[in-house]
Amino acid sequence: MGIFDKGVKKTNLNFFQKLGRAIVGRTKIDDDVLDALEEALIGSDMGVDTTLKVLDNIQDRVEKDRYVSMDELVDIIRDEISRLLGPENDAPVFDFSHKPLVMLVVGVNGVGKTTTIGKIASMLRSMGKKVVIGAADTFRAAAVDQLVIWAERAGAEIVKQPMGSDPAAVAFDTVSSAVAKGADVVLIDTAGRLHNRVDLMNELTKIRNVIRRVVPDGPHEVLLVLDSTTGQNAFVQAREFSRATSVTSLAVTKLDGSAKGGVVVGIADQFQIPIKFIGIGEGVDDLKVFDKASFADSLFSKEDLTKN
Repeated sequence: MGIFDKGVKKTNLNFFQKLGRAIVGRTKIDDDVLDALEEALIGSDMGVDTTLKVLDNIQDRVEKDRYVSMDELVDIIRDEISRLLGPENDAPVFDFSHKPLVMLVVGVNGVGKTTTIGKIASMLRSMGKKVVIGAADTFRAAAVDQLVIWAERAGAEIVKQPMGSDPAAVAFDTVSSAVAKGADVVLIDTAGRLHNRVDLMNELTKIRNVIRRVVPDGPHEVLLVLDSTTGQNAFVQAREFSRATSVTSLAVTKLDGSAKGGVVVGIADQFQIPIKFIGIGEGVDDLKVFDKASFADSLFSKEDLTKN
């Protein structure tokens, strides 16, 4: 079983149930099969633009041989999806050439941002790294309380201030503490609000500026957390946060609870931002480093084609 099989099973089954109904008993790829494929891809929330790219490329390949088998069709789909997920990335998951490596984590409330930070902290601690977490979402007591629990689980230090404090002040204290204590990585939570893009931009710019007073080239990474179950809303969030700040990577959560795993493909294609992590469950080990080949294999496995 691949590392993503559990997480994308609902998407996989939903896709092949729709496609399977159209291809039973067929020996060639015709317009009905392509229509069913379009419905299945859009139903997975891949997005219209990305779906049309996939269909155009598949049609070009199928027209060369009208008798492509269904097995071959799945191979073609998987190849196209893998291509749209971006180039192979040989860069390390964490760039430890920076000390401390400063990661700013952004995203709206409810996407799993706080738990993602906790799981990344656990991942880093298992690598023997010293981690400091900054609770700069000072507008939600629950977010701070949750981070405290995760920090304790992971064995990471946490820096916090009273509710309503200036988020930038928390960020400054966090980075200052990390430098003083020789920490390897700083993870800073931020307020999860898409209230007003100007306000969001100003807040994130202020946090970035105070970080640079301590670490001149920080933050080194801005990780946007998106919830796959929100479907097309995830596209809206990616667009708004990309306009407000320089998002450098993505974490897509809750894939185990959604039949809309195609959103991963659509966002990777439309925004050209590398996907770094995939959340496939509640457990501390259910945040996985993204691998596009394994993801495409799990999303479109031939075994599920034969079951429909």
